[in-house]
Amino acid sequence: MEKKDLIAHSPVRYFDATNASLKDGEMGLVTAKKGLGKTSVLVQFGIDSLLNDKALVHVSFDQQSSNVIAWYSSVMAEIAKKKSFNLDEVNEEIVRNRTILNFNQETFTLPKVVNTLKALKDGGIKIATVVVDGLDLDKASKEDLECFASFVKSEKMTAWFSYTNEAADLKNTLAADKLESFATVAHLAAGGNGLALTLLKNGEGKVNLDAKTLLMTK
Repeated sequence: MEKKDLIAHSPVRYFDATNASLKDGEMGLVTAKKGLGKTSVLVQFGIDSLLNDKALVHVSFDQQSSNVIAWYSSVMAEIAKKKSFNLDEVNEEIVRNRTILNFNQETFTLPKVVNTLKALKDGGIKIATVVVDGLDLDKASKEDLECFASFVKSEKMTAWFSYTNEAADLKNTLAADKLESFATVAHLAAGGNGLALTLLKNGEGKVNLDAKTLLMTK
């Protein structure tokens, strides 16, 4: 299997089928209760960007770099196993195009993250995708979120956020003025024999996740 085939069979293609994929300059939000699999979903978006030779910055507010790297390795291994693909062919370029940042929300705000991303950009990294995992959006101000959204739009990037929230409806997900910053909102919850990522804003329908691997599937 060639790399282009791996991209064509990426788990994210199932998400694309919902017509909820982000366009350049847009931000998306994945919600779920704690420990259900939000990070795995964001990592799948991140890997899809990396497979397309796009530079990714993964910003984590609740995990050390070693844990984030383990997530990427685990998800990539599951994708490769499912498609009988040799990981050695892509691992080097994936690592080369991926930057992992760790911050503490008590001391590091979204505008500071923007400043860091600008510094990376000025240093020659052509960032295409940003993943922000573990940020408590209740504690982030509307202005800070708008600052980040404005930067993403101006740079024509895409950004995915995760947020711990059990609400299965859009109204109770986040304050309305903060939701305005997100083009797509999806909620991950247990259902049937596995997990399902249901679209609450933009697109329609849902995407199932394999209960064992947490990969998006039919």
